[in-house]
Amino acid sequence: MTDTHRPETDLGPHTDSADHTTWTAEESEAWSRRIARSPLPVDEDAPSSGDMQLEERTALRRVAGLSTELADVTEVEYRQLRLERVVLVGVWTSGTATQAENSMAELAALAETAGSEVLDALVQRRDKPDTATYIGSGKANELRDVVLATGADTVVCDGELTPAQLNALEKVVKVKVIDRTALILDIFAQHATSREGKAQVAFAQMEYMLPRLRGWGESMSRQAGGRAGSNGGVGLRGPGETKIETDRRRIRERMAKLRREIKGMKQARDTKRERRLESTTPNIAIVGYTNAGKSSLLNALTGSGVLVQNALFATLDPTSRKSTLEDGRAIVLTDTVGFVRHLPTQLVEAFRSTLEEVTDADLLLHVVDGSDPLPVDQIKAVREVIMDVVKENDAPMPPELIVVNKVDAADPVQLTQLRGLLPGARFVSARTGEGIAELREHLGEILAWPEAEIEVLIPYTRGDLVARIHSEGRIKASSHEADGTHVEARVPNALASVLSEFAYDTVTA
Repeated sequence: MTDTHRPETDLGPHTDSADHTTWTAEESEAWSRRIARSPLPVDEDAPSSGDMQLEERTALRRVAGLSTELADVTEVEYRQLRLERVVLVGVWTSGTATQAENSMAELAALAETAGSEVLDALVQRRDKPDTATYIGSGKANELRDVVLATGADTVVCDGELTPAQLNALEKVVKVKVIDRTALILDIFAQHATSREGKAQVAFAQMEYMLPRLRGWGESMSRQAGGRAGSNGGVGLRGPGETKIETDRRRIRERMAKLRREIKGMKQARDTKRERRLESTTPNIAIVGYTNAGKSSLLNALTGSGVLVQNALFATLDPTSRKSTLEDGRAIVLTDTVGFVRHLPTQLVEAFRSTLEEVTDADLLLHVVDGSDPLPVDQIKAVREVIMDVVKENDAPMPPELIVVNKVDAADPVQLTQLRGLLPGARFVSARTGEGIAELREHLGEILAWPEAEIEVLIPYTRGDLVARIHSEGRIKASSHEADGTHVEARVPNALASVLSEFAYDTVTA
């Protein structure tokens, strides 16, 4: 074996021709912790946070061709094995052939986003999925032949399978089977970065996993109570708690802990949201289908460097940025998690505190991918999720402005059809900047609020009020006098009532 040479620096255990020191698991873990705590040099020319996140994701790629064979694993360990080479299978129950093909194309994109290599895909036309194997016994045997021919190690189903369907299909195809829900949960687990996002994804995964636990090999009776049936006394004899019961109990305990943590994080988020609501600065929530270009539009409108990636569910944590309209007024734009058809209910429940940002918005900027083959279906899927969140919070539906993005990559004929189907929509390209200036002007028009003319003399001790006038109003004239700042402006009625005691005529009288 050829030794690996490394620079002669103090980098912990190493291997050279004289000393064949090897890394143990404990040394590797300890050294990882040491590296994590080490201060890093500051680079003034370092890329933005979005670029750094993109490089980090690109660097973390799964190695194809590797597998792990375990004779006795729990269901949790089994489901956490890495996806590698997959075959897709779907059931076409309704809709057109184009819709069925588009759904499979979306499933392929999801699998690739999760780090898998898609080898083949099968679609079966049925009135409803088979209750036993999801696709029926004949198609299941055909799927087994495809798995053998392609060398796949995973089958991904375009739907949510029951535990019985999952078990029966795996017995036929002899490889791991996952459904659309598990695949989306896997992507969320990879992309979650914040503490709240990781906790929400972990809770959703456990909620999905709990009813699907089962025993493997000898793990069903790994423990024995009392003295394994000998003289343990009354109440202490018997098989004891089986391994699967232990797994279920631990998952329930972990879910209860995560539920408490998420509740505590929600309180902190509510406090921040209440502060924003107290301000008269308009709050705009950017919503839409996954990979529709929401983060790109946020960057185009605010000039920020939020992570942009041509992948599904690149954004999981809401990001708020401040911007200024053409008339000088400030607005706050919040980028939210993208939606998808058949979004798992576990994720909707887990991310409910995040989705509540939508209900408190003054305006929903609904971003649609103009280059998608079925953009109208995207709009319907997004509106379904938003309506569910609005109903759960018993809140009114915020006004909506549809923004068709990626017009530079869209078919001109389809864009013409969309202009007829979506009157009042704005057509932009966040990548090239086309239509962005017109969108900002339109936002200034629809976000106009009742204003009042004021002329006030603000004492120098109340600089906070002067700052509010600058951020929330439009100043006509301003000068500094002996007793304070003389300002003539147009401000919202709410701010005008606060400034009434500093009216110029009253103060100077």
